[in-house]
Amino acid sequence: MTGKRLGVLGGMGPMATSVFFENMVKKTKAEADQEHIDTVVLNHTTLPDRTDVILEQKEEEFLQAVEKDLRLFEQAEVANIAIPCNTSHYFMEQMQEMTRLPIINMVDETVKHIANVYGKGAKVGILATDGTISTGVYQESCERHQLLPWTPDDQNQEKIMRLIYHYKQDKPVQPDEAEVIMQQLIQQEKCTCLILGCTELSCIDWSDTVYPYCVDALEMLVDRSIRLSGKHVKSLSPFKNIVNV
Repeated sequence: MTGKRLGVLGGMGPMATSVFFENMVKKTKAEADQEHIDTVVLNHTTLPDRTDVILEQKEEEFLQAVEKDLRLFEQAEVANIAIPCNTSHYFMEQMQEMTRLPIINMVDETVKHIANVYGKGAKVGILATDGTISTGVYQESCERHQLLPWTPDDQNQEKIMRLIYHYKQDKPVQPDEAEVIMQQLIQQEKCTCLILGCTELSCIDWSDTVYPYCVDALEMLVDRSIRLSGKHVKSLSPFKNIVNV
């Protein structure tokens, strides 16, 4: 099958980019090197922190930096762009206006999948950075698809955020505390499923008590990227992430 070249705007963070690429290779149905996806990866690690620029209202710093990357993808003649960073999707409309290349919307792909699997009215827990939560990108997408979004309270959100940034900072990560929050959302709040709406959360090897309830946004981006590149997805879902903590 003839494929299309994929652009990956990475570095947000670097390990999440690595997990995205490795899982894309793992899930692409191919019997030879030549049957995999031609991919241009920009690991732009010096992009401003997305949560910081959103909360501090310094969006132009991020947009000015990312515009150069989009131009490089145009020169590389990719067919689609994948951005394995949930928080950056707050800038989706502005980024799309900067380029003629289609940018895959990881947020909408994730929510559409949930709507198709669980149906209208499903209650969806959202686990993400403060930046992603504050922008409402997942909440708004859920409401458009007639789903009921639910976010952790301030105390639990602080714990989720601490876990995310400990992972970014390469500090010891103990997912147990976060799993207690996840179990509360499932058992007490009656959430049908939980969105792993931060790519650092996608890198953690969650226990089997909570993972079956998780819809991994990074996995949704992987699947859509493979299909838009003209390839088939292997039947490996759900897969455990390659990186263990």
